[in-house]
Amino acid sequence: MEKKKLSLKELIVFAMLGTLMFLSKLLLEWAPNVHLLACFTVAFTVVYRAKALFPVGVFIFLTGIYGGFNLWWYPYLYLWPVLWGAAMLLPKNLTGWRATVCYVAVCTLHGLLYGTLYAPYQALVFGLSFQGMLAWIVAGLPYDVIHAAGNFAAGFLVLPLTGLLRTLSKKL
Repeated sequence: MEKKKLSLKELIVFAMLGTLMFLSKLLLEWAPNVHLLACFTVAFTVVYRAKALFPVGVFIFLTGIYGGFNLWWYPYLYLWPVLWGAAMLLPKNLTGWRATVCYVAVCTLHGLLYGTLYAPYQALVFGLSFQGMLAWIVAGLPYDVIHAAGNFAAGFLVLPLTGLLRTLSKKL
């Protein structure tokens, strides 16, 4: 299998998309657990497939630089790639209402499971027992429901965003 290198154009576009993810998160900080990150991650994956990990990586790195590479940051190294992986599992040629349903479902599910995915790391770092980890998950469920609701709404933007990205990619 031949590895294809990234072009300069792709490097620039992916840096800009990762920065867009980061800035969108900052702009929505006033609404805890509500952001466009799942929408962007799924849309980038639908359009750029495996290469979508580059803007996701830029977002993760910028978040670490801005907020400090602290204990809360390390789960980002797997939380967002998990969403990317879920989006990679979707059929490539989804269109119309099927695409919308799938994209919204993936975004919503990631928001709902965010705390559960974060919990094993918390348990390891803070020495929680399995029961302590489950208690942490249950205590965070209201926040995960808010996260899921925000991702549900943002999920409806994935299909229009993929169309826009494809159009822009043809013009570049």
